[in-house]
Amino acid sequence: MTSTVPNAVEHTDEQQPPITMFGPDFPYAYDDYLAHPAGLGQIPATRHGTEVAVIGGGLSGMVAAYELMKMGLKPVVYEADRIGGRLRTVGFDGCDPSLTAEMGAMRFPPSSTALQHYIDLVGLTTRPFPNPLAEATPSTVVDLKGESHYAETLDDLPQVYRDVADAWGRCLEEGADFSDMNRALRERDVPRIREIWAKLVEKLDNQTFYGFLCDSEAFKSFRHREIFGQVGFGTGGWDTDFPNSILEILRVVYTEADDHHRGIVGGSQQLPLRLWEREPEKIVHWPYGTSLRTLHVDGEPRPAVTRLHRTAGNRITVTDAHGDIRTYEAAVFTAQSWMLLSKIACDDSLFPIDHWTAIERTHYMESSKLFVPVDRPFWLDKDERTGRDVMSMTLTDRMTRGTYLLDDGPDRPAVICLSYTWCDDSLKWLPLSANERMEVMLKSLGEIYPDVDIRKHVIGSPVTVSWENEPYFMGAFKANLPGHYRYQRRLFTHFMQEELPADKRGIFLAGDDISWTAGWAEGAVQTALNAVWGVMHHFGGETDPTNPGPGDVYDEIAPVELPED
Repeated sequence: MTSTVPNAVEHTDEQQPPITMFGPDFPYAYDDYLAHPAGLGQIPATRHGTEVAVIGGGLSGMVAAYELMKMGLKPVVYEADRIGGRLRTVGFDGCDPSLTAEMGAMRFPPSSTALQHYIDLVGLTTRPFPNPLAEATPSTVVDLKGESHYAETLDDLPQVYRDVADAWGRCLEEGADFSDMNRALRERDVPRIREIWAKLVEKLDNQTFYGFLCDSEAFKSFRHREIFGQVGFGTGGWDTDFPNSILEILRVVYTEADDHHRGIVGGSQQLPLRLWEREPEKIVHWPYGTSLRTLHVDGEPRPAVTRLHRTAGNRITVTDAHGDIRTYEAAVFTAQSWMLLSKIACDDSLFPIDHWTAIERTHYMESSKLFVPVDRPFWLDKDERTGRDVMSMTLTDRMTRGTYLLDDGPDRPAVICLSYTWCDDSLKWLPLSANERMEVMLKSLGEIYPDVDIRKHVIGSPVTVSWENEPYFMGAFKANLPGHYRYQRRLFTHFMQEELPADKRGIFLAGDDISWTAGWAEGAVQTALNAVWGVMHHFGGETDPTNPGPGDVYDEIAPVELPED
């Protein structure tokens, strides 16, 4: 999820800890599970060294493989492209290696506490991300319909923008019990969370985000809805999310997923790469100094999976791009689920038919970015006439939509994300090359900043991505449409396999698109931990009684189940 929400209830980090991003659907404290000294569980010694296929080398795959290795299993990781998935950090040809661009995930909320566990584990640091009007952002320009407004805080914008922010706060209170849910999540009051959410799921599953706004007295003004859609307050406009289920948006709001974002110093791809290299201090079966890398021939993952099918004994048989065939008792699939429909030849027997239906109905949003390296953070120069920054973080209804300014100090080269767009706005860029995109973007920004020559500061070629055009992704992140709650529930709960026929067990789905918080790295981590519990249970293992895993408490906190008839 990449849209923006204001705080409907004001607070500071000093007053209250961030909400753990477990969310209302499955209020399980993954951070406590990870922090417990007893660990995540154990498997019988007779199963030590057993190979488990982990398909996909993104964050979810790396977390799952790392934790399975610690239990004494032997993860065999398959990766079609590069370790990292949508944690993809790239450099600029011919430029200082410290200049990087985050082509995928680039900002992470403090409420992602399971994610933070692994960031801390591998020794990475974070810093505030310069979202619009954030404390870390020197200034923001909002440009709509050819009229620009300069602001350092929300109060610097015209009254109509504050009216829109207030309308969103009132809309959340009226239609979604925001304060009550916010309080219940902070207090980890599971019965209250479930009580509130059960009513909202039943009431709102068929409602779009835009319909939710239109039903609110607070947003009776089309002008307010239009401004909110184009600009929002926080990370960008909301309008690309308007067709999606309002439940998707409420999860973001409740978990504060769009607040107080931080970026990973040096790039987010370091996290999965460091997990690949990390030698755990506590590990079962394997000698000290073992890592995922050392468990793989030549220290590299196996290549892309081309076929998955069932064989005798309810095994999962994997064929890779080199033609090698291996058979496993268990497998974890963490790639985008559409891969099972296109790039990988699959037996129908892999999953129950209703799970196939859920996979087929998965709705992915498009997303594109373009970055350029510049000689210095020139945007911090002051306009002699106004005393303002000559350029600012920019939100606009022009083609660029969102422009982010990223620096590492006043005397160092810097990076501009000239444009970050989603859905239809992303598709507009798809036929254009990186240089063609840059030319259009510079023209749009030149109309907002006529006295600023951005081009003269550019020191290298642009880098770009359109995730819908990436062959191993075909979309940026999932966003459920109205009526998709039941499909999502099937995918998320797939790790609970006791009620499945024996010939449908042993393969476990994971990844952010399987989670309730698609588009956030936290969802990738949480579903990886669910899959780890599932594999452990599949092999006859168990958790310590003092640290029950997500499957152990499932009956108490299972997601709301809506009727099918």
